[in-house]
Amino acid sequence: MSNSPPCPVRRRLGRIGLLAAPLLLAAGCATQAPAPVDDRIAAEQVRAPAAAEASGLQVFALRNPAVTELSEAAAQSAQDGDMARAVTLLERALRIEPRDPELLQQVAEIRLDQGQWEQAESHARRSFDVGPRVGELCQRNWRTIALARERQGETEAARRARDRLQACQVEAPPRL
Repeated sequence: MSNSPPCPVRRRLGRIGLLAAPLLLAAGCATQAPAPVDDRIAAEQVRAPAAAEASGLQVFALRNPAVTELSEAAAQSAQDGDMARAVTLLERALRIEPRDPELLQQVAEIRLDQGQWEQAESHARRSFDVGPRVGELCQRNWRTIALARERQGETEAARRARDRLQACQVEAPPRL
C-alpha cells in the first residue's frame, strides 16, 4: 500500500460518476407521460355515449384467452396513459385474431386519443366492416369515424358518419 495521494484523474471520474449516477437512474426510469385527461376524447365522446345508448342483446364470439389477456393489459396501459404500449399489445392481439372488431376499435380509439385521425378512421372502418352492423360497437365505429373526419376538417363527411349512427340502433322487440 502506498500513501501517495489519489490520482487526479480518478478523483475527477469519481466526481463525475457521483453526478451522473442520478441522471442515469432517472433516464432509465423515464416513461411516456400519460395523455392529459382533456386529450382523451375516445372515452368521453365515443365509448360513454355508445354505452349509454346501447340496447338489446349483443352476441360476441368466444375469444382466445391470449387475446383477452393482451386486450385487458392494453386497456390498463391506456388507462395509465401509456398509449404506445397499449397499441403494441393490441397489435400483438391482432396478429392472433386479425379480424376481431373489438380489437380494431380499441386501436381506433387509442389513435383518436393520440390525434392520429387517419389511422383512427381506418381502424374504425375495418372494425365496422368485420363487426356487427348494430349495437354499441357499431356506434363506437361511427362516432370514431365522425370525430376523425371532423378533426381533419371534413365537416360534411363527419355529418354523414353521424347520420350512420341511427342505423346502429337496435330496435326493441314489441311487447306482447
